[in-house]
This record gives sequence, C-alpha cells and structure tokens, in this order.
Amino acid sequence: MGVRWQAELRKVCGVTRAVDAVHAVGAGANAIGMVFYSPSPRSVTVASARQVARYVPDPVRRVGVFVGAQPKFIASAIHRARINVVQLHGDETAEECGTVRREVGDAVEIWKAIRVGPGFDGAGLSEYRVDAFLLDTAKTGAYGGTGEAFPWNLAVLAKPYGRIVLAGGLDGANVAEAVRAVRPWGVDSSSLLEERPGIKDPKKVARYLDALR
Repeated sequence: MGVRWQAELRKVCGVTRAVDAVHAVGAGANAIGMVFYSPSPRSVTVASARQVARYVPDPVRRVGVFVGAQPKFIASAIHRARINVVQLHGDETAEECGTVRREVGDAVEIWKAIRVGPGFDGAGLSEYRVDAFLLDTAKTGAYGGTGEAFPWNLAVLAKPYGRIVLAGGLDGANVAEAVRAVRPWGVDSSSLLEERPGIKDPKKVARYLDALR
C-alpha cells in the first residue's frame, strides 16, 4: 500500500464575511484568503478584511490576495488587517515580488500565483524568491476564481522550485484525487465553495475540508 499524502495547508479563499471565516476554521481550514482587488466579486476593503481577520486566530494563516497593487498599499493593508501572508496574484515579476518583500519585511510570507495552461513547464520559477507558488488555471481576462481546473500533471513540473499550493476548480468532489496526483504542500478553493460570489456555502466548505482528511 502506498504512503498516503496529506496537504499541510488547507485554504479557503474569497472570504468576505466573518461568519464564513469562523465556519471554515471550525471545519478544518488553516488558511483564510481575502481578496484586495476591487474588480473581483469577492473583493474586500481593508476595513472589512480587518473585521474578518478578528475571527481568524493564530496559527491560521490570514492571506491577503493582491493583483498589481503598489507595495506601500500592500504594506498598509496587511498591517491594518493583520495579514501574515501576501499572495501576489497578478503579473508581478520576480523583481516586483522582491520589492514587496522589502516593503513588508521578512515576517510576512510572500506567495506568487502562477497561471498554468498549455505549454507550462515551470521555466522561470527559479527567478522568484518567494515562500510558495500558488498554481491556478490560466484564463484570458481572469486572475483566478474561475472554478476551472488545469491538468494536474503540469503542477508537478513546478515542485522542484518550491512549495506548491494547488488551486483551480477544486472542491469536495475532486480535491482528494488532486492531492494524490500532485502531492502539493497546500490546496486552495474559492468559487466552487460558494452559494453566490463572496458568500460561502457551509456544506460545500465542509465537504472540501472533510475530503482533505
């Protein structure tokens, strides 16, 4: 019998309400993601994120998702909303990620989202000095939250370059299979756990986290 793999990081993203954060943590999530990107239907303000973060205790990671944001805004937002992980989900270069690192300090984790599609081979990831890579589905005009999966065999190509958080089209029906196929450090789900954009469905969240056990 093969060794069973369990993802260390279990993230629920796109959280906009304290009640959804409380339920997700109670169900087994150890990372809660909040999106600081106004075009997203799951976006939060710094003030609303601060309210959510009040109900996310240590050592659960409080992840701020930013798309092309200025480093000074990121630094201000994470301080005010008690964010301890910055997820850069736009087109940030390795150099720009380094600028954010210098702005926020070493106590905050930096994750870089990488959009994966046909032709992905992991090339270029070695340029980044980040704490993890979040792999999401490439789709023109979208910075995540599509609810669509990409071929999981492509995710394996990124593993030599650092810790991997697997995202894109995951829910209770397929996340266990995805973990077996990729053996990632962590997993992330957002849109497939919702009643409607920005509002989580407690049953879907519970099924996703139960499957990870």
